[in-house]
Amino acid sequence: MAAKSIKILGIDTSCDDTAVALLEVKNQKFKILSNVVSSQVKLHQKYGGVYPSLAKREHQKNLPVVFRKALRLASLTQGKPDLIGVTVGPGLEPCLWQGINFAKDLAKQFKKPLIPVNHLEAHILANFIDGSSTAIKFPAICLVVSGGHTQLILMEKIGQYKILGETRDDAAGECFDKAARILGLGYPGGPAIAAEAAKYKIQNTRYKILLPRPMIHQKNYDFSFSGLKTAVLYKVRSEKHNKAAMCAEIQQAIIDVLIYKTIKAAKNYKVKSIILGGGVAANNELRKQFKEKIKKEMPNSKFYIQDSKFCTDNAVMIGMTAFFHQSKSPKNIKAEANLQI
Repeated sequence: MAAKSIKILGIDTSCDDTAVALLEVKNQKFKILSNVVSSQVKLHQKYGGVYPSLAKREHQKNLPVVFRKALRLASLTQGKPDLIGVTVGPGLEPCLWQGINFAKDLAKQFKKPLIPVNHLEAHILANFIDGSSTAIKFPAICLVVSGGHTQLILMEKIGQYKILGETRDDAAGECFDKAARILGLGYPGGPAIAAEAAKYKIQNTRYKILLPRPMIHQKNYDFSFSGLKTAVLYKVRSEKHNKAAMCAEIQQAIIDVLIYKTIKAAKNYKVKSIILGGGVAANNELRKQFKEKIKKEMPNSKFYIQDSKFCTDNAVMIGMTAFFHQSKSPKNIKAEANLQI
């Protein structure tokens, strides 16, 4: 008897992207019917970061529009999804509530189950869009690295996680943003620094800049990027600098710490897979160096990293995560801004 396919609606409003996606799932194979993301980046650039009350207002305005577009692209204007997944945390609470309330109304209207989704877990499971979830070998080390989080997680199986280490202050993405602000590069900082760093082609010692790699050799899996940001500030104030060289060194300092800690954890826990997720995972240099390092030092481990558009916030990963937690449909769903995995 052929397995039945189900359609899942995913909704994410954890920060400044209004995202809605529709998936069709059969035999744990995911087909993306639509994936719509409305970004608020330009709106928040003048603030140098996301302004929560403004983001909340934009979500309220954008959700019906994005939802209708997602339905139209999926050719589901007359049908209903079988399941709805919505991000409940972590994130900005005013923003989370917009998505939750919208999803609650749809679940009531369609008379379908509503599944609360952890945004951090979704960043991990985004790597299984191609159906890898049935083939992945455990245990796995997961690095979730974004504007709000930098965490190393031991994954025994889908739904079973243990945080090994996390940032004690600024997340990696936050460090990118703050360093970019110091250099006058604007927001968001990660893409701006990466673009400037790509211009640094001349290996000239007079442009050489050395920045610290905080906590890289400590006997734990924690991170700290606040000191790196402060070092950039002092350098800029006290010395003349080549901007491209400075950006290249900032980017490399962050990459060195992330890779070193992740490989160390992967070796110590003898994992079979290494998984990378979160917005910072869209950084091309980080992706390239991770692949090279794993190939060299852990050639028997499988490395999972998704297309860049599924590293940043999206609703495809929310729908996927809802699929793996179909049995969880609590009556009282609420926003949890500081939700842990």
